[in-house]
Amino acid sequence: MSTLPLAPEEYLSLLEGLTSRFQHTLRTAELDSPVVSCGDWRLRDLGAHLGDIHRWAARIVITGERPEQAFASDPGPGVADWYADSAAELIEAFRGADPAAPCWHFGGGGKDKAFWFRRQVQETAMHLFDASLAAGAPVRFAPVVAADGVDEVLTVLLPKVQRWHAAPPLPKPLLVRTVDTGHAWLVRPADGDGPPLASTVADGENAETSVEAYAEDLLLFMWKRRPAGESGLKTTGEPAVSMDFLGAGLTP
Repeated sequence: MSTLPLAPEEYLSLLEGLTSRFQHTLRTAELDSPVVSCGDWRLRDLGAHLGDIHRWAARIVITGERPEQAFASDPGPGVADWYADSAAELIEAFRGADPAAPCWHFGGGGKDKAFWFRRQVQETAMHLFDASLAAGAPVRFAPVVAADGVDEVLTVLLPKVQRWHAAPPLPKPLLVRTVDTGHAWLVRPADGDGPPLASTVADGENAETSVEAYAEDLLLFMWKRRPAGESGLKTTGEPAVSMDFLGAGLTP
């Protein structure tokens, strides 16, 4: 079982592969294809969005500070080349960065540059999934990447969920487990007005209420890419507790 989060050099290697695959999709698929998992976007819109995100994250990693968000690029029919330049800019910034150096980010936990290594892998992996649906050739998440994404949602994004949504209700502790990677998290009800908080626990831990599934299915359900009925989630205890919590707004 892999320790989460992964090491920065592992994220960098993953990012290189993911951005290459995303770029290939932009070059080979129809750019006007609808991206059904992203509202009314077309594939060209998704390419521009992810390129903007890469350039924004690169500036943050280089400066350590939060730049203004200006996600409105329109690279037109040259979006594949423009995206490739965006990915190269991000990867170059990561190669020159100290992951432990102080840096602004919007999640919970330590404020260091390592956050962005993980976040950009997860951002790219999810949008590669979106793009692959538009191209008619769905891709699968590597199990460790999917499990890492679940960990990010529960331990990094959930603590700051009130930036984007009301804190999701959780009346009792919930055990979340990935059956393919052996990772597990115990989510405890909120203490006061804050959100529920999660921590990793040893596989084999039990709780009265639990949910388990393949890591990819859990991740896609929490990011609202896959409905509960298609996610293969298995629950014990009170299913409504699990499904209401995981199906609430846990992500930006």
